[in-house]
Formats: sequence, structure tokens, C-alpha cells
Amino acid sequence: MRRVLTVAGIEKAYGDRSILRGADLTADLGERIGLVGINGSGKTTLLRIIVGEEGADHGRAEVLGPLNWLGQDPELPGVTVGDALDEAIAWHQTLVNDFEAASSSGRHADANRLHDRLDQVGWTVGHKVAAMADRLGVQDRDAAIERLSGGERRRLALARALLGAPDLLVLDEPTNHLDADTIEWLESWLQGFRGALVLVTHDRYLLEAVATRIVEVENGTTVAYDGSYADYLIARAERQSRLAEAQGRHLALLAREAAWASRSPAARSTKQRARLKRLDDLRDKEVLRTGAAMELNLHSGARKGGPLIELHDVTHGFDGRTLLDNLSLVLQAGDRVGIMGPNGTGKSTLLNILSGQLEADQGQRNVASRLNLAIMDQNRTGMDPDAKVFDVAGDGNDHVIVNDEPIHVASFLERFQFTRETHDQRVGTLSGGERARLLLARLILHGANLLLLDEPTNDLDLFTLRVLEEALVEFDGALLVITHDRSFLDRVCNSVLSFEPGPKAVRYADRMQARAALAQLQADAALVEAEAAEAAAKAAEEPAPAPAPPPKKSGLGKRLSSRERQELGKLPALIEVEEGKVEALNARLADPATYRDLDSTALSALTAEAAALAPVIEQLYERWAELEARDDQ
Repeated sequence: MRRVLTVAGIEKAYGDRSILRGADLTADLGERIGLVGINGSGKTTLLRIIVGEEGADHGRAEVLGPLNWLGQDPELPGVTVGDALDEAIAWHQTLVNDFEAASSSGRHADANRLHDRLDQVGWTVGHKVAAMADRLGVQDRDAAIERLSGGERRRLALARALLGAPDLLVLDEPTNHLDADTIEWLESWLQGFRGALVLVTHDRYLLEAVATRIVEVENGTTVAYDGSYADYLIARAERQSRLAEAQGRHLALLAREAAWASRSPAARSTKQRARLKRLDDLRDKEVLRTGAAMELNLHSGARKGGPLIELHDVTHGFDGRTLLDNLSLVLQAGDRVGIMGPNGTGKSTLLNILSGQLEADQGQRNVASRLNLAIMDQNRTGMDPDAKVFDVAGDGNDHVIVNDEPIHVASFLERFQFTRETHDQRVGTLSGGERARLLLARLILHGANLLLLDEPTNDLDLFTLRVLEEALVEFDGALLVITHDRSFLDRVCNSVLSFEPGPKAVRYADRMQARAALAQLQADAALVEAEAAEAAAKAAEEPAPAPAPPPKKSGLGKRLSSRERQELGKLPALIEVEEGKVEALNARLADPATYRDLDSTALSALTAEAAALAPVIEQLYERWAELEARDDQ
């Protein structure tokens, strides 16, 4: 395979803080590399150096071929959405122009090469642009870029990155602001990508499905692990065990040398200088670097037994559109409810009504006298951006109370991976992951018995994410969480509230049960729509003026209407999508890791979802055969 990326010996520091200390990375066509590491380890810095947005202090980063890049704060060209999309495919018109010029000037070798390239990427791309924009929810071409929300800007930037057909695709947290269905589509798209991919994501299902190699940024260097995310976890654990053994031997030797140095009068003689130098070398040597383990204990002392908060027949909407319709919900200690559904269906609105920040148009909100509520919104608000990290963590105090014990704010912050150098940093200068960690620290001090979390996994590194999951599983209060992170939902939540067309919100045992129910709803809706379209087409057609109708072929019925022809054209792609879902589900069911990671309820739901898709596909095939037969008349 052709190499498209070479990173060698990259070093980068900001002031006195060294971020990268000799990072290496290579990528060949067809490789899909997952880049992992804790927040602040240098993942984004390395990506920015690769794409040329930052320079390295030492080392080199060489990209051989076209590159597309999605950063965390993307810049978009043009004035409107249409401008940004058109600019993303300008390369295609250049390719066509170069081919035509080579052909007309008799440069046959160039013309053949460009012809092959056009065969590979397609001779027209307009339909791809429309399909990509629709799939990512970027539909209004005339919308002004400056008026787009942060999520809309990210989705537009992602569409631009995927439209380029580059040799190297670099994506930094592409799933942020995407709903679960779109993440599954992106997963499928990346699996079929023919170029090289370097990906940073907190979505472990996506990482497991897509990555062919994992590279961890650790202590400023890079460590590569072949295989998927699951392979990486096993190999990393084995490596850490070996390093720990080596460190144990190192520390034992250091202790012996220190003991000798402290008691030997000869240690100060010229004769023993070599041995003392050896002791100094041992002290400086770093076998296994380990930071303080992040601690997250959300224990609230919540009492079991009565509801903490209740909603009864709540209805609310905006601009004439109903988002919540007669919704009733009861939450009590022990409930961990995940909210799932497409963007814009009212999930954040529900959290705002529960928190009391928004009053519903209709219905009742009842709260228990013992309710102590804390909320983490998607924008990580609630902290003064000009305040220092130290002051925000301690609310201006030097000590905080954790588990009924006083602890200095500096020590408390170190539990959340905040080094001493960051304590005087302004909150507004923190990264998204750092702001999330600071908010998690404040949740501990709050002692809440009801947590309302809106996309808590965004910007968190995989290590912090695992710590958060374990803390929430052990949480003794009630939790309501909005997340599109499928693995987070499966591991943390003991029920889900699914926002479905209607609008309605239905509570299920888990995500897989909700997915199976939604698949059946979509199949039923597609069947009803097809039957209605057929009935409307028949009603619209006038009888033939001839005294006797022409004979029909095999009694197949009338010719297709224009609407039915459009339906026929879409059916192959629709069948392919549904069959792809079945293949993905079957692959999960065939994977031994699935049976290790999921309980019997989740496995049953997974099997039910696969079974529910079979009649859907059968109906689509029957409809295709019917329309195709009539189209041949």
C-alpha cells in the first residue's frame, strides 16, 4: 500500500509545558488509525501539526496526497451553506477541466490517468453533495453561515470533509452533535473509505468498528497497537503489566542503593563516585510514568422509596411545533434513564423543564422536598469564564468537603487530572474536555441526588469516560442523560426514553429494545406510505379513451406513475441500507465479545432487532419486484 503520512520525532512545547516529546505516526492507504490518549496528552496538537495548522518545534510531518480535515472549531468558507458545499467539491471541476485539457492537447498518458481518477470518484458529484447534506442534516443551502449553531457548523464541516475524496482524512471528534442513526451511517461510510484515516473519537463502538490500528499518545510519545479497540485494551493492559514489573525491579534497586548511600562513610570517597553516579542515574530514570488516578464518587446518600421528581401530562412546543405531547415521567433513586432520539426532537427541552429553567405550556411538575438537582448542559455553562480553575473548584475557598472530610482544593483538582500549572488558568481558556472534568468535580461537591446530563461524553477522553461510567453505575440517586454514545447508553442506563414520531416519548428497557420498536415503526410507516402513494396514483389516472383497454402483461396492472418511478429508483439503496444493518447486527451476534460485554436482556434485544428487520427487507423486495414488473410493460 502507498504511504500517505509520515510523522517522525515531533516535539512541541507551549512555554515551559512540553506536550509532544518525539511522536511518530505513519499511515498507508486503506489504514484507519484511532488516535487515543487522555485529555491534554497532545492528540489535537498532533493532528493540527499533521494538517499544517501548527508547526512543530522539532521533527517532521509529511503528507503525500490530498488531505481533508475536520477540527473541533472548523472554519467555513463563503457566506452561505451552499457556498461552503460548492467550495468543497471545486476539486472535482478542476479534475474534469484537467482531463479535458489533456485530451484536447494529445497528452494521452495524463488523460488516461485523469480518466481513471474520474472513474474512481465519479464523473458527476452533484447528487453526492445533496445526499451527504441531507444525511447530515445540512439542508438549507441559502442559510447564512454566521447564523448557524455550533452543531450545524460542525455537521456542515463534516459534510465538506467527507466530500473531498482525499488520500488522507483526519477527523477530530466527528460524532459530536450527531444523533445515533447518523453516527451509525458515518460508521458505515468510514468502513468503506478507501483512503487513510486518522480519527480521534470518544465513541467506542465507532472506534471498534472502524479502526484497524490504535495509536496512543502517552507522555508525549506515541505507542502503536495493531488491531481494533478491543485488541488495544488487551495489549495495553499487558504492556502496562510488563512496565509495572520493570518499575518494581527499578524501585527495589533504587531502594538498595539509597540504603547503602545513607549508611556508608565510604560513599563520599573518590572510590565510590561511580556508584553514586549510578544512584543519580537510577533516580532520573523513568520506567513507568503514572499520574494520579482520577477519582469520581457521586454518592449522595439518597433514600430509596418515593419519587424525586414527576412530570404529568406535560405539553410544550416552540413556533407552533409541539415537541412534548402529554409526557408523563417519574424518576426515583436508582433510575438511570437514557434519552435517545434525533436532534431537534425536544430532548434538551425536557431537561430544561425538569430542572425548572423552562415552564411547560401545559401539565404539572412535582418535586420532592429532598430533591437536590444538578445539571450539566451541552455548552458546559454555569462557570464564570474569567474565573480561575482553583476558585471555581472551591467556590473561592481553599478547602472543600468530600465524603465529610476537608481536602485542599489543589489536591482535589489533582484527582481530576488538573496539574498545579493549570490551577491559575482561566476557565474560558480550558478545552472542552477540561471544562467537562471541572464540572464533574463540582458535581461531587454538589451532592446531588438527581443528575441531568446533556451529552456528557462530548470531548471526554476514553479514560475519563470509563471513570464517569463507573461512577454513574454506582450512583445512588436518579440520572437522566441525553447521549448519542451507544456504548455509554448500553453500559450505564437501566432504561431509555425514546423520542419517536408523533411526537411521543416511550420508555423501554434498553437501547436495543427501543431500536427494534423504532425499526418496526419505520417499516409500518413505509408500507402505509407506499400503499397511499399507489392509491393516489390510481385515483389520479384517467381511464383510457379506447373502447377496449389494451391487454396487460401477466395481469401486472397499470404503468408506473411518476411518483412510483421515483419510489422504484430509491428502493435499491433503501434495501442496501437495511441489509447493511442486518449484516452489522449479525456480525455483532457472531462476535464472542458481544456475549462477554452484554447481559441476556441486551442480547435478546439485539436478536429481536435483527429479526425485526427481516420482514422489512422482504416487504421492500416485494415492492421492488412489483414496480419493476409493471415498469417493463
